[in-house]
Formats: sequence, C-alpha cells, structure tokens
Amino acid sequence: MQDNQEKLYEAFGELLYVIAMADGFIQEEEITALEEVLADHPWASDIKWSFNYERKKESSVDQVYAKVLDYCKFRGPHPEYQKMIEVMKAVATASAGIDAEEKAVMDGFVNTLTNKFQNDINNLQ
Repeated sequence: MQDNQEKLYEAFGELLYVIAMADGFIQEEEITALEEVLADHPWASDIKWSFNYERKKESSVDQVYAKVLDYCKFRGPHPEYQKMIEVMKAVATASAGIDAEEKAVMDGFVNTLTNKFQNDINNLQ
C-alpha cells in the first residue's frame, strides 16, 4: 500500500476532534494542549487543519470516529499510532483530566486497531 502520510495525519486531526468533543464541547485547554503537543511535529499543520475543519463543520462525533477507524483499519499498522495515542492523552487530560467518554474513545481506538491487526496477522499464518 502506498504510504499516504497526509491522509494519515488528517485522520489523526479528525480523531483529536472526536476526543475533544467526547464530553460534548471543546475546551480552550484542549486547544492549547493540542498546539503545545504538536508544536514540533512535522505534520502539525495537516493535523490541526483537519481538527479545525471538523470543528467548523460541527461534524457528528460518531461519524467522524467511524471514518477514522475505517481509514486506520485500511491503512494498517503504522509507527505514528503511538505518537497519536500520546497526543490524544495530552488533549484529553488538558481539561480536568480524562473523563469516561474520552477514555472510552481512546480505549476503543486502541483496542479496535489492535484486534484488527492481530486478526490480520493470524489470517496470514
């Protein structure tokens, strides 16, 4: 599969939108955390653009989350997922700590992809 980094980072921005909106609205502390954590990331502008696009559209959190999961499943394993998990945690922690909704999104993302990729490996054997 061709390595489409731009699309991957757009999906990360969409996922950060889902995390920030998990409790119903985006807090200013979450925006600040997003800016700080991504300050040195080479694809920060793509990630933030995607986040802001979904925010301005007031997209459905469930639809965006489903789209991100579909893309990541299709894309397959990537070393950047670990960085994305760190960014998600930083954004979720920024406003009064990680709440149940944010934790559910993060755990769901990790578990869904882990199970998918493990099944793919098992099917190759």
